[in-house]
Amino acid sequence: MLLQLFYASLIILLGASALPFLPVMGLSAARKSSAFLCATASVLLIIFSSIIILSNQPLFIPLHELIAPLSFSFLIDRLSAFFILLISVVSLSVAIYSIRYVEHYSHEMRKNVLSSLTPIFILSMLLVVSSSNMFSFLFFWEIMALSSFFLVMFEYEKKGTARSGLFYFIMTQLSTAFLLVSFLMAYQGTGSFEMDAIKGLQPALVPIVFICMFLGFGIKAGIVPFHKWLPYAHTAAPSNISALMSGVMIKVAIYGLVRFSMLASPGTWWGIMVLVAGTSSAILGVIYALKEHNIKRLLAFHSIENIGIILIGLGLYIIFAANGLYAIALLSLAGSLFHTFNHALFKSLLFMAAGSVSTAAKTLNIEEMGGLVKRMPHTAMLFLIGSVSISALPPFNGFVSELMIFQSFFQSAAIHDPILKVLLIICLSLLALTSALAAACFVKAFGITFLARPRSENAENAKEVPWPMILGPAIPAALCVLLGVFSFQLFSFMGFSFPLSNMLITGSILAAIYIFAAVAMRHAGNAGQRVSETWGCGNESKNARTEYTASGFSEPIVTIFKSIYRTQKYADMEYHDRHRVIFKEGNAGIKLLEFFEKYMYVPASNAVERLSVIVSSMQNGSLSSYIFYVFVAVMALILIAGFFA
Repeated sequence: MLLQLFYASLIILLGASALPFLPVMGLSAARKSSAFLCATASVLLIIFSSIIILSNQPLFIPLHELIAPLSFSFLIDRLSAFFILLISVVSLSVAIYSIRYVEHYSHEMRKNVLSSLTPIFILSMLLVVSSSNMFSFLFFWEIMALSSFFLVMFEYEKKGTARSGLFYFIMTQLSTAFLLVSFLMAYQGTGSFEMDAIKGLQPALVPIVFICMFLGFGIKAGIVPFHKWLPYAHTAAPSNISALMSGVMIKVAIYGLVRFSMLASPGTWWGIMVLVAGTSSAILGVIYALKEHNIKRLLAFHSIENIGIILIGLGLYIIFAANGLYAIALLSLAGSLFHTFNHALFKSLLFMAAGSVSTAAKTLNIEEMGGLVKRMPHTAMLFLIGSVSISALPPFNGFVSELMIFQSFFQSAAIHDPILKVLLIICLSLLALTSALAAACFVKAFGITFLARPRSENAENAKEVPWPMILGPAIPAALCVLLGVFSFQLFSFMGFSFPLSNMLITGSILAAIYIFAAVAMRHAGNAGQRVSETWGCGNESKNARTEYTASGFSEPIVTIFKSIYRTQKYADMEYHDRHRVIFKEGNAGIKLLEFFEKYMYVPASNAVERLSVIVSSMQNGSLSSYIFYVFVAVMALILIAGFFA
């Protein structure tokens, strides 16, 4: 039965990809049918993965052998099934959302391409996490990379899309290159491409292989300093694809890190590297998110932040396991994986809600929105649920997973190494700061987008989106609430016993008290109430110009972190008098330095360009020169092969 469910799901996804180009029905009906098939396959995969998780019976599928040792084969165990479940839940939501979202584009062929590539993208991610060997893993990894690249380039004629696509393509191929090197070195050391074979890796090769793996998976996950592709790609891609990329695709990289970390257990140094990278990504991701006014760029930087939190939990797991503290290690791993699932839910929810908002208001700039809570109440409620969840406020799911990671930190006193203890305290402090800044950022995002008065004519005329664009994100929204409120019961059912139940129950009781108090106050008697205009500080003409802006909200934080932002404030003012007393008009603003872009990416790009000039000059049209180049290349390959023999 399980095998049939798996094959049926794959075949349905392939059919969903082909359907938009088959002349069997109208174009719109074909696209809707394709989305329906995606949703059907997702439901089947949810059933399939849930059975494997609950039964703990792995499924091995030897599909096809090309030549020894290269083969396509799949092994779905509990870890793979967990990520299949994650992919399927988000894919179900996106498929429903896409029924109407795709139709707002104008070109029929473009809409067909979007509807066709989406199931291919989903299928490739499913097959990556199902692969049992490194060859199969890398093959489907590259299909995932290429299909997502074409989706990022969907609106290629728009300004900035070509640059975003090129940036993403380079980074994703760099990721593949590092993984290829690590897999080839693992094969050289073990004689097998099977993932389990990495357990027998020679000790001398472990650091090199795992550093290459960390770079390969880290680039794809978007850790700092390899994070810049996320804000570029998410701004260019359609919002339903952004939901898949941020909610699911970067989690495939997390799957790779978790899988190989659990197989080989490289030691404390590996855990420290993952922990430091995660902490840096978390704090810098949220700091850079605070300055953004483009709603999709803001969400992209929060993906970097949450990937950092996931890596913090994974790093703690490796450190505690290496030091024999298996109970705390299990808590850390559970917190990391639970946050992986939670982030997939609330980030896909937020990207779909952002897509609805940008479609209705015809802009991604939150400074041009405002007042949408009255015009799009359902979308506003969904965005609010996502905002509360990502801010780790009780009783929603983000609170639970972050609390589990905090609990791991609190129990780190069992570590004997004093230097390691200091490092853990520093990382704990930065994680706490990250959580506070995330809450502040989403107060800005929700408040400026949905509250007060509209700041543009498009926002004034915005209307609620069709029901599929409400129902799609409503699925992860409901799960955000349910997984938070019933998290203790969920973990108890799965056989876990963690010392966080009392805190979860307390948080749930407090949340219930807050809700009860709010309802009681809302329905209290109206006697003695007076309805009047809001006090406007003596200004009766209250309008959008008097509202708090996103720039004004984030300015104090930008000032606090000016050493990171490299803040430059400017003010150009004109006066009526020569003594510069009576002000006439002026402009003021804040310039922020793109640090990584200026000091890391641009120099690397310039170096590659200079190297390209040198290489192109070598193509002089001389046959003798080309023969010499071939001779040098062959000798180099012989020497390398002899070195590794």
